[in-house]
Parts: sequence; structure tokens; C-alpha cells
Amino acid sequence: MPIPPVHIDVIIPAFNEQEAVGLVVRDIPKDLVRHIVVVNNASSDRTSEMARAAGAIVVDQPLRGYGNACLRGMEQLAKHDPSPGIVVFIDADHSDKPIQMSDVVAPILRGEADFVIGSRALGQREAGSMMPQQIFGNWLATRLLKLFYGVRYTDLGPFRAVRWEALQAMGMRDRTFGWTVEMQLKAAKQGLRIAEVPVDYRKRIGFSKISGTVKGSVLAGYKIITTIIRYR
Repeated sequence: MPIPPVHIDVIIPAFNEQEAVGLVVRDIPKDLVRHIVVVNNASSDRTSEMARAAGAIVVDQPLRGYGNACLRGMEQLAKHDPSPGIVVFIDADHSDKPIQMSDVVAPILRGEADFVIGSRALGQREAGSMMPQQIFGNWLATRLLKLFYGVRYTDLGPFRAVRWEALQAMGMRDRTFGWTVEMQLKAAKQGLRIAEVPVDYRKRIGFSKISGTVKGSVLAGYKIITTIIRYR
């Protein structure tokens, strides 16, 4: 009996990313993935139009927040028949390289992992692609995850892949900046097989709504730390 294919679907949260989102969608290896879902997170520009023109399925999430957008993307994937086997998350700002998606999903396809982080710390970072507060925040958060949950991560990178069944079992709740770290600590708490692979990182297109401002960086850092402590 032939082995059924593993359907890989992609979720791209997008808030005012009209200059970059089309490039991200077009760069995703089409022979690897089934559906690309761009979640328009209350954008005031042409994000939806550019994503749709590039070939993505576009759904709207009028409530701002990274976690809100990701949860809306999961709602869309739950309607697909058959369900995806693997879900990939990637940002809409073109800082990650979608061509490396095959590397990110490989440990799952080989049956070696349930959850994979594309680690910027292990890959090559373009100068200026990460702000000092991002680098420090990642360092602190990964140390706290090791301290509280006994899991070793090198990054909270948004480029990641997870088995659909494992993602559903996590019961994700965070609606803003704590989404990525919630997923990582729940993967540890549930005993998932976790892997990291190196991914490259470049300067984003456009202005970061989080790391580009002091207020955004402080709010994100506070949310990440409180999320780590809350689920302990």
C-alpha cells in the first residue's frame, strides 16, 4: 500500500507588509507545500492584495496581535480536507529565507522530531538584521526556558515547523507577543521531540513594529518573560 503524502501548509501572519509579503509567498518552494495562508492582521495597506496576487490564501483577522493572527491561520487550516500533517510558521517581512523551509521540515519528515525551530543563532545573520535588544531577549528567554523547563533552545525564531496533531494538542492561547515562547515551553512540557536547524536571517523589508521601537521591545520582552513564568 502506498504511503500517503504528508501535506505541509504554511501560516504567515502579516500586518502592513505590502512590500514584502508577496516576495515571501513567491519564495516558498511550491513543490514542498500544499497551501500558503496569509493572515491579514488588520493591515491598512495592500498586504491582502499583494499576498493574494502571489498565490496565497488570504484570511482576515481584525484583532491585532501576532498570536491572534496565528490562531486565525490555524482555524483556516482546520477546514482543509485532509488536515495538514505539518504546519510551518514564517514571518511576512522577508527576513527569513523561505527556500530553507525544506531544512526546517526535514527532521519531522524523517520521523526524528515533532517540533522544529529554525534557529537564527545557529545560522548566518546579516549585520543589522537583529537589534541588540532582540539578541539579548533571545539569550535571556532561552536561559529561562532551560532553567524552568529543562529544555535547551538557542532561539525563539518565528520560522518553525510542527506536526499538526501536536500543535492542536498544545491548546495555544497567547494572542500577542508570547505566542512563540508559549509554543516552545508547551512542546517541552508535553515531551515532544524537539530539534533546531540553522537558518539564515537578513534585514527585514520595512519597519519592525516590535523591535523597531523601545516601547515595542519592552512590551514584547515583558510578555515573553511573564509567559515563561506563568506556565511553570
